[in-house]
Amino acid sequence: MNNVGTQTNEFAKLSFGEKFAYGLGDFAQNLVFGTVGGFLLFYMTNINGISAATGATIFLVVRWINVFWDPFVGTVVDKASPKNGKYRPYLIWFGIPLTILAASLFLPLGFAKGNVLYATISYMATAMVYSFVNIPYGSISASLTRDNDEIASLTSVRMTLANTANLLVYTLFPLFVQLVSPDRKLTDTGLFGLKLHLGNYGIQSAQGAWFKVYGVYMVLGLIALMITYFGVTERVVPSKKESSSVKFADLFKEFMENKPLQILGLFFLIAFTFMFFGNTVWPYFMQTSIGHQEWMASVGLIGSIPGIFLVFLWPKLRNILGKKGFFFFFIGIFIVGQLILWFWTKSPDNIVIGYVGRFLQQWGLTSATGFMWSMVPEVVTYGEYTSKKRVAGIINAIMGLFFKIGLALGGILPGFILAATHFNGQATHQGQSAMTGIEFSMIWAPIVLSLIAMGVMAFYPLTDAKVKEMNEKLVDNK
Repeated sequence: MNNVGTQTNEFAKLSFGEKFAYGLGDFAQNLVFGTVGGFLLFYMTNINGISAATGATIFLVVRWINVFWDPFVGTVVDKASPKNGKYRPYLIWFGIPLTILAASLFLPLGFAKGNVLYATISYMATAMVYSFVNIPYGSISASLTRDNDEIASLTSVRMTLANTANLLVYTLFPLFVQLVSPDRKLTDTGLFGLKLHLGNYGIQSAQGAWFKVYGVYMVLGLIALMITYFGVTERVVPSKKESSSVKFADLFKEFMENKPLQILGLFFLIAFTFMFFGNTVWPYFMQTSIGHQEWMASVGLIGSIPGIFLVFLWPKLRNILGKKGFFFFFIGIFIVGQLILWFWTKSPDNIVIGYVGRFLQQWGLTSATGFMWSMVPEVVTYGEYTSKKRVAGIINAIMGLFFKIGLALGGILPGFILAATHFNGQATHQGQSAMTGIEFSMIWAPIVLSLIAMGVMAFYPLTDAKVKEMNEKLVDNK
């Protein structure tokens, strides 16, 4: 199946089926790498017996390698012209090895336990292969259509599916692990009186349970990637001649001359840093600050509602508030949610406070960090308009790099903070210093970073009218 348009309308209206198929690619990647970003550090410290500082250092090493690796991948993708599509084939070529390598991160064999070298190599290999899926996937969105309204609609469908995967990751993954963990006992989940036989997923004997659940997630992720491959059509792609002229140096040129790319990239970095701060510390927060790890599923379920069921409001709110106003509004909601979660630590047995705080926190977070992906295609367009080269792979590599640096900082910094405040993953109870470190990482650091992100977005220069003008001139000049 070719799925590459030969004589296409570059302002095509996309069917819901194509939008859904594309969104399943983000669903797949969140199952694979969202679980890694949200739980790998917790797994290393509490299950695998690696110290918080060592785990954070592993994250740091791998992310520094990505700093050089991702631009290389973006250049390779932009320069190549595969037979069955410009970007789609990479989902097949690298999707299968990605699922295998990702599963190896939670391998429940004796030699892997506490093995820092194995943890480093397996994480590094997974991250490098992931780049060959993530960068082409991101580039596909700019190849489907130039219509800005369609891109906004596509992003809404994409983020609905991405947040559905987040529900499976941040809410249901720990519940599923507890359901198959040893020493299960009847426990109140906090979900409207529902009681289930749950084990403790935060102890070393639960290692096999982690692998079983993550293995199922990997199979689901691979199936979703295959549907993306067969379900989308590339329409806005450079010619083979244009592709062959791409050079590695174009990356530096694009970054230096593309101001919207610089601003959006910095926003990506800061936004994903405070997002993954919270994701990384959330298990610690629930287990230690609140003292109810059994409530993770119920509180997380409430928090997932806006990211799945309120996403349809994004295009309407964007039209009312404008691009910048949209981000300011939802970052404000995120901050309110954070403050309510902090108040929850003063009354940890009142689950209603947790419901309200998590709902508002996640509504603000998923909206601000989700809708910004709709702006990447217009940054690609700006680059094409000014440089006469459509280097979607390079631009998505740069955006992906900012995303991964943010992901890394959000995983690394909490680890170092926990280490500095004497957190001990093997201890039954934590000291006051460790409790303070968890609270700072979960509440206050993300609030400060979100305020900085608002300041950065204030400088974003592209208006909808300018984007429309550029696209029309580019098509007319072909």
